[in-house]
Amino acid sequence: MSKLIEEHVLPVLAKTLTGIRGLDEITGGGLPRGRPTLVCGGAGSGKTLLALEFLARGALQFDEPGVFMAFEETARELTANIASLGFNLDELVAQKKLYVDHVKVDRTEIVESGEFDLEGLFIRLGREIDLIGAKRVVLDTLETLFTGLPNPGILRSELQRLFRWLKTKGVTVILTGERGEGTLTRQGLEEYVSDCVISLDHRVEDEVSTRRLRIVKYRGSAHGTNEYPFLIDEQGISVLPITSLGLTHEVSSERITSGIARLDTMLGGEGFFRGSSVLLSGTAGTGKSSVAATFAASTCLRGERCLYLAFEESQSQIIRNMRSIGLDLEPWVTAGLLRFHTSRPASTGLERHLTIVHKQVTEFQPSAVIVDPISSFEHAGALRDAGPMALRLMDFLKSKQITALMTDLASGGGRQAATDLKITSLIDTWLLLREIELGGERNRVLYILKSRGMAHSNQIREFRMSDHGIDLVDVYLGPEGVLTGSMRQAQEANEKAAGRILHDEIERKKHLLDRKRRSFDSQVDALRLDLETDEEEMKASIAEAELRRSSLASDRSDMSESRGADTGNGHHTLSGAQS
Repeated sequence: MSKLIEEHVLPVLAKTLTGIRGLDEITGGGLPRGRPTLVCGGAGSGKTLLALEFLARGALQFDEPGVFMAFEETARELTANIASLGFNLDELVAQKKLYVDHVKVDRTEIVESGEFDLEGLFIRLGREIDLIGAKRVVLDTLETLFTGLPNPGILRSELQRLFRWLKTKGVTVILTGERGEGTLTRQGLEEYVSDCVISLDHRVEDEVSTRRLRIVKYRGSAHGTNEYPFLIDEQGISVLPITSLGLTHEVSSERITSGIARLDTMLGGEGFFRGSSVLLSGTAGTGKSSVAATFAASTCLRGERCLYLAFEESQSQIIRNMRSIGLDLEPWVTAGLLRFHTSRPASTGLERHLTIVHKQVTEFQPSAVIVDPISSFEHAGALRDAGPMALRLMDFLKSKQITALMTDLASGGGRQAATDLKITSLIDTWLLLREIELGGERNRVLYILKSRGMAHSNQIREFRMSDHGIDLVDVYLGPEGVLTGSMRQAQEANEKAAGRILHDEIERKKHLLDRKRRSFDSQVDALRLDLETDEEEMKASIAEAELRRSSLASDRSDMSESRGADTGNGHHTLSGAQS
């Protein structure tokens, strides 16, 4: 039976890791080994940079030398381009880990002679592959070879011959191609003969640019089919494969402090769940950023790292402002436990923001992330896209067991049953900060709308900030409703005055009772003294009577003896007397 099962096991397609962050994940292990992959896209989409990084990382990380054959850019231009990604092309060439060749194709000669033969290219490329033992090859860009061919039949035949020859060499190949009108490439043929096709796109929507990657096809392998945002920066290309995340993340029962003692008490006495998502809603000026900064400081105090994503204030401004509530964040930044990433929401698209967060988390490895405010994503693209983006962000952080605290700028002062991003149903703990206007002043209150998996308070607390930090104070609840600020203080003063009057009345009654008790005790003492005097007199009288009785008995006995009376058996006889 086991042998039968083994016979039906399907072979696994051999793959070559690219080393590009995220790309190997969505391709299920890299590009098809020993086969050609087409990378296509419009001008400026990043085709050449992706191909160069594929070769550079292959040489540096996997000890696989590579050949880059360019038909448009020179070796000097390519060296300058890839230097922006942090790679030294000249050094790789000197170490014989990379061979760069620029082939100039004169289209006029092809048109004039009417002949087109790739045999010379095969010989040239084959020699370069053998020279350094190349395992990877890039041809950039492919259509340059075939632009001068007017005959589609010859074009298709030569393309197929090129791809067959590359497969015989056993090298993993990337061919780049420019996007055509209505087709993935200008010729519209390369995508059909390639084993894997990757499409790059650089689009602009609402004056915001975004780069995206999509795997159009991958023969013999499962792969991600969505569009994935990717980022090009000084560390190379980063693809963000998080749209495929499901509800499979692990959860923790560990609790961590919010940094505010009374808020922890309201949350069952222990604070937030580690790895949970916390939303703090409120209008401008209610103290959302102060709560977020307090949580950041408490995270660092435990020796854990915190990433603070700020979209409205600079790092120096946040640090200065927090000093007003007795919170100094500068030492945590210096210690490397707190990192700020600040940017304007409209500076780039939603996907790029998401990619930047992914990159920051991967580099810094924080245990907590603060997004202040998450509602700023509304200004980085269409509102319909901001909600799904926030969901993807929360999924990503939960998959990493990272506690996320996000502030949300509410659009109204009333009780918020939802946010503009419509993510409250996905939040684990939702805190609401409100302003209450009473007695000509505005005061802040905080309460918990929900906190999944834990018992929590349903009470309102007055939210107060001072140079000693944040404190949550019990509000006054009575017939007049909820009182805060000076009205609460006035009510407390009235209650204290009434309490003092009642205290004085109680003390007066206690004093009167004490006087009565002392008077009663005095009377009892006098009666006791009289009793003792009478008792002494009675005892003396009794003693005197006892003495008299004893004396009388003694006299009678003496008289009896003198008369010779018989006292035997205790009986007195009168015979002698009678005689």
